[in-house]
Amino acid sequence: MSAVTADNSVRGLLKRGIEQLRVAKVSSYTLTSELLLLQATGRDRTWIYSHPDEVLPLEAVDKFLALVRRRAGGEPTQHLTGKQEFWGLDFEVSPDVLIPRPETEHLIEVALDRLAVREVRAGRDPRLTGKNITLIDIGTGSGCIAVALAKELPDAEVYATDISAKALEIAKRNAARHGLSERIRFAESDLLQAVPLLTFDLIVSNPPYVGLCEADTLAIEVRDHEPPQALYGGQEGYELYGDLILQAGRQLKPGGLLVLELGHNSLAAVQPLLDACAWTNVGGTKDLAGIDRVLSAERLATSLK
Repeated sequence: MSAVTADNSVRGLLKRGIEQLRVAKVSSYTLTSELLLLQATGRDRTWIYSHPDEVLPLEAVDKFLALVRRRAGGEPTQHLTGKQEFWGLDFEVSPDVLIPRPETEHLIEVALDRLAVREVRAGRDPRLTGKNITLIDIGTGSGCIAVALAKELPDAEVYATDISAKALEIAKRNAARHGLSERIRFAESDLLQAVPLLTFDLIVSNPPYVGLCEADTLAIEVRDHEPPQALYGGQEGYELYGDLILQAGRQLKPGGLLVLELGHNSLAAVQPLLDACAWTNVGGTKDLAGIDRVLSAERLATSLK
């Protein structure tokens, strides 16, 4: 059926998209069809559902059907729309950055909770503004973690690093999108190597943690379309944590906090790295699926050599 003779109304196109995506076994195919139609038409959801019988121009029809074909072929919806929501904020994404995941929001929650607890223990007001707090997001990617923390802690001094120059370009645009260009300082760096003279109250990171040994088990959207440098942490997936924890220990202030996102099977390999005498109050946090997702610890005054 050609685009000329088919039902090119909003309702008809949504149905065609849903059916093609369902046959391709795309998850959430109804929502995906809707998002792709919004992208193709430049309209919002209210307009789409208040004009179900509106016949769309052939240009919009062709654009929508092309997007549906690409999604059915495995391209992530976020790459087709160019955006993803995280922490209630919209972020630009592309194949150069890891798509922000809902489970990474636990990283933000743990960081904020542990900062508040630290304030209570010190006899200070736990209502955080970020005053006197310097933090860094290592492996920032799209910048979603740094931006979310900068929003939550308006008085904090915020840094963010990534080994990818292309990722940093996107992160900077996302900071600008949310009015934070002057608040977040970005640096191209392998972990903390480009900022060796700074010390921090909080270090957060969602490092590459998928094992190369797991590549064949990944969904095509992930395996074939997300940046390998941001995805794979080595053959087993947890190889980067040793250097990350060692560098963090050297650059955290006494009482400073380290908050790390984990892969689904990383806890047993990573937690022993925090058994050194320089760390205390080590704790894990599960995500909504019951997976150990975040590992956090507090820096003691003893130096790591």
